[in-house]
Amino acid sequence: MLRFAARRLGELAATLLGASFVIFGALYLAPGDPASFLLSGRAATPQALAAIDAQYHLDDPFAEQYLRWLGQVLHGDFGRSIEYRTPVSTLLAARLPTTLLLVAMALLLVVVFGLVLGRLGAVRGGAVDATVLVGTTLALGTPSFVAAIVLQGVFAVDLHWFPSGGSGTGAWQTVRHLVLPACALALYLVGMLARVTRSAMLEALGQEHVAAARSRGVPERAVIRRHVLRNSLGTVLTMGGLVVSTLVVCTVLVETAFSLDGIGQLLDLSTTTKDFPVVQAISLIIVALFMVVNLLVDLLHPLVDPQVALGTRSLA
Repeated sequence: MLRFAARRLGELAATLLGASFVIFGALYLAPGDPASFLLSGRAATPQALAAIDAQYHLDDPFAEQYLRWLGQVLHGDFGRSIEYRTPVSTLLAARLPTTLLLVAMALLLVVVFGLVLGRLGAVRGGAVDATVLVGTTLALGTPSFVAAIVLQGVFAVDLHWFPSGGSGTGAWQTVRHLVLPACALALYLVGMLARVTRSAMLEALGQEHVAAARSRGVPERAVIRRHVLRNSLGTVLTMGGLVVSTLVVCTVLVETAFSLDGIGQLLDLSTTTKDFPVVQAISLIIVALFMVVNLLVDLLHPLVDPQVALGTRSLA
């Protein structure tokens, strides 16, 4: 276990280093100039552009800029935002709680409804299974931004049950403002997890030990809980990394649609204005989160399914 964890941590560090280079370099290949965006609406004289380039080291060689940025990141300093003129860490600290709460609420919906619907479809069969298949198909075919528009139109504009946008103030109002965004964010992944859970449980139901347990007179609920659901958890857990990563990435669309002051909306705005330090910081955090979650899944998988050796998990 320790050797595997150490090897994966080394791979994580190497991948993050490569990702940092790609993230840092990709923005410089995009058209536009951050100094021009910063001076929009004012006379962009050569002197003014040169001053901004010198202030933010935009006129330094690429390798020098990358090594300076990487050294700062290793010390927890993501630089200063070109657009907001404040440290990037300050911007992230102010907006991160909204995104974390949104992802947590959406993840709760995904786990609860995904597992329940998948279990119902596999165990009940018949019309219930057909209904689950139709519902999950619709969920899988509905992008987050489309779900956001529909939910806003129905529950905010027509029924006035929830606010149409904004993050709210206070704990209760914040949660109330995040209900619709969380539903929009979770819908696609509920369909995905329900399908995976259903397929895993149907496969487990066909195993010989399940038939043997039934022949011994074990109650059906116990068979489902001890032999079917438990043996399906490994496959479901494997989806954990994909689910969390998809939630984080899709926050960009959902937070923009609902005007939430999270890091997803900040990433969208910063990409438009080519605010390099902010885009680089958020992108690197997303990559790191994706890798950490997958590492945790690899470490937990053998505990859920002892037949799986470390480092051999698969979606199959």
